[in-house]
Amino acid sequence: TWTAAHGFLQCGPDMKNQPFLHSFLYAVQGVRTALREERNLRFHVCTAFYVYVFSLFYEFTCTEYCLITMMVGGVMALELVNSSLERAVERPVPERYMTAGAVKDMAAGAVLVFSIASAVCGVLLFWDPAAFARMWRFFLRWPALAVVLAATLVLSFRFIFGKKGE
Repeated sequence: TWTAAHGFLQCGPDMKNQPFLHSFLYAVQGVRTALREERNLRFHVCTAFYVYVFSLFYEFTCTEYCLITMMVGGVMALELVNSSLERAVERPVPERYMTAGAVKDMAAGAVLVFSIASAVCGVLLFWDPAAFARMWRFFLRWPALAVVLAATLVLSFRFIFGKKGE
C-alpha cells in the first residue's frame, strides 16, 4: 500500500472503488518515484531533452518527430517496467533466487535492445553534415547559448548522478 512517505496518495485493498482519475495520479506518482530513485531513467530523460534540443536544427517532418517521440517514450516506458520488475523480485525466497535474477536480466535486456534500436534510428535521422554546420554557425553566432548548453550538461550530470544511495 502507498503511504505518506511514498507520495500524496493513499491506497489499500479497495483500489477498484477509487475514482478513475486516481489511476492517472498513481501513474504520475510512479513516474515521480522512478525519477527520484532510478538513475537510468534520469539518464534517459536528460538524453531525451538533448535529442529534442538538437532536433531544432533539423527540418524533421511530423512523421519523423512521431518516430523520435515513440523511441523516447518506448525507452522510458521500458525503463519504468524494468525498474518495477527489479523491485518486485528484489528479495526472492531462496528457491526463486535464480528465477528472480533471470527476470531482472531479461527486463534490463529489453531496455538495452530497444535503446540500441533507438540509437540506430537516431543516428540515421540525425546524421546530416548540413545540420552539423548549422549548429556550428548558430553557436558561433550566439556563444552565450553555447555556454548555457554547456551549463545544462553540468546540471544534467548532477541530476543523473547526484542522488545519494545509488
